[in-house]
Amino acid sequence: MDQPESQPLISDRFLINGTLTSVDFRDDGKIRWSDGHTDRCLAVEKEVLGFASEGSRIRIRAIVENGGGLCCVGSRGKLVRKDFVFEIASADSHRLWCQKLREYIDSLGRPKRLFVFVNPFGGKKSASKIFLDVVSPLLKDADIQLTIQETKHQLHAKAVTQTLDLSKYDGLICVSGDGILVEVVNGLLERDDWDSAIKMPIGVIPAGTGNGMAKSLLDSVGDPCSPINAVLAIIRGHKCSLDVATILQGETKFFSVLMLAWGLVADIDIESEKYRWMGSARLDFYALQRILHLRKYNGCISFVPAPGFEAFGEPSTYKGESTSGLNTFNPSQEEPIKVQQHGYQGPNIELEKLQWRTIDGPFVSIWLHNVPWGGEDTLAAPDAKFSDGYLDLIIIRDCPKLPLLALMSELNKGNHIKSPYVMYFKVKAFVLEPGPCTEDPTKGGIIDSDGEVLARGNGTYKCDQKALMAYDNLQIAVDQGLATVFSPI
Repeated sequence: MDQPESQPLISDRFLINGTLTSVDFRDDGKIRWSDGHTDRCLAVEKEVLGFASEGSRIRIRAIVENGGGLCCVGSRGKLVRKDFVFEIASADSHRLWCQKLREYIDSLGRPKRLFVFVNPFGGKKSASKIFLDVVSPLLKDADIQLTIQETKHQLHAKAVTQTLDLSKYDGLICVSGDGILVEVVNGLLERDDWDSAIKMPIGVIPAGTGNGMAKSLLDSVGDPCSPINAVLAIIRGHKCSLDVATILQGETKFFSVLMLAWGLVADIDIESEKYRWMGSARLDFYALQRILHLRKYNGCISFVPAPGFEAFGEPSTYKGESTSGLNTFNPSQEEPIKVQQHGYQGPNIELEKLQWRTIDGPFVSIWLHNVPWGGEDTLAAPDAKFSDGYLDLIIIRDCPKLPLLALMSELNKGNHIKSPYVMYFKVKAFVLEPGPCTEDPTKGGIIDSDGEVLARGNGTYKCDQKALMAYDNLQIAVDQGLATVFSPI
């Protein structure tokens, strides 16, 4: 069925580059005109950042592809900033055009006030430069008011988020790798008003070592993982829901939005820090070392499979623990009384009523993923979705070294999941029972979540440092679509 042709909201004649030209602003949100050779247009929602009234002129601040993109076809290419100046003699027409432009842009639901975290220490320490050169100019072009906070130390962003007056802002922006995003989510969920706070949209500008969330969001529409594309997604104001996983060990909780790893992937991620001077090459270098001197870990995993994946593992007697708050038993009552706690306690799922399954080790690697990309060149979980209510589980139990090297080299395309040595499926809840290294039972492993060490076993890298959790059983459950992120679609 043909779409109805767009109709002009307003039409006038402007001076453009000294030539009197007819210009239409149409109800499909496109500004159309001709330069005498080519019919041109600007799509307000996609390309226009903002505009300014300058006497008899209207200056439209835009971002277009390949320096052009002005015929409403637009090849995908490099994005460039460009101003378009329309001059009109009539004050009434000038005022009406400004009014119509403002009304249309306001109808798009774009953010007007943003709180911006800048992490000057992450990755190549380029976040401050990226903010000054790319992020700030574009957001100001879009008439967005900014409050900027440079993070001073680890967990600074979390502490700020816990007490921030969120009513003053339309979103929280992280100019960093994935670490600040994780801090912000944990800070929002530890507030007393967490249920309203977690609805605050979060934007991610790639400026760190691990940019898995930004890559996952931008790659979903085929956009490159660049600061300029990430800023545009925020300016346009589109949002999507994001699953949040609660990792629980006793009364200790950590809220994860990216991944959890134990075994080979965690060892490479954390232990390679000793080669940080090598830059991103440290991961490839240390991965080769770890494959040549491969470790396996004893242990066991239990999980609730997503529909369609019930064939994985064996039936389990595990029943799960409540994640929706601690219970205390009062002898005078027939039912437990829930202890009043601050902040989000986890998804309200009756895990004990679900059908659990088990896989025993030893394992080379256990890897849980919430989004497709673990980094800009690691497509860890090709089938992962932002808000399907499941985590993607990638398991390697045993694998000869040459095939293991080959499948690790396929991570940038996601082809590792095709290996016969890899199990790949979706789970609703998961329990990890980590054990010692098979070759040396006196040594444990590392449990890594969202790039941070959750737990260190005996004899591991920096095992003398205190971690959030013990190297012991932990449980993960997913809350579907709990958080909100700015998205390109």
